[in-house]
Amino acid sequence: MTNLSPKATIPLSQEPQMLSSIAATTIASTKSNYRSNPHEALVMHVFKSVGIDDPDVEGYNSKDFYSNILCNTLKTHTVQRGHVTCFATVKPYISNHFGGLHGGAVAALAERVAIATARTVVGEDKEIFLVDLGMSYLSAAPNDAELIVEGSVVRSGRNITVVLVEFKMKKTRKLTFTSRATFHNSPISKL
Repeated sequence: MTNLSPKATIPLSQEPQMLSSIAATTIASTKSNYRSNPHEALVMHVFKSVGIDDPDVEGYNSKDFYSNILCNTLKTHTVQRGHVTCFATVKPYISNHFGGLHGGAVAALAERVAIATARTVVGEDKEIFLVDLGMSYLSAAPNDAELIVEGSVVRSGRNITVVLVEFKMKKTRKLTFTSRATFHNSPISKL
């Protein structure tokens, strides 16, 4: 097996074999002993470099784990009908290689705020399903930056709810990211 280092490059001709080899090793190691994964040291190195140095890797396999990371980042400010405002701080563990808020973290935060905003107008008697999440990445949000995350209901009908989420720098009010989430509302089955 090829040893992967953070700066290793894989020729394009070897990528499919490398990926299948990594997948086979990962599947085999999770079946027998999680600690025997040959890539664990590399993953732990990445975690430590971004400020997560908890050696209990198995604890990160829990359902909805990413919510725990986001909850440490997102703090609720106001909740009104059709509008939710939160504050978020860019931490190293949700940053990208360039020291800015990672695009995946932006989408995850936008989803959480959009769900909370939709719930202010859609009753508990209906389930909501995220149908579409569109993102616009306008500017970077550097490490330790504080953001205002505002969710607003654009339209809410019998079956569809549309929510706009805006991320702004707290100091300058500069718009950094926007998101538009569409939810399908359906009554909970009474079977």
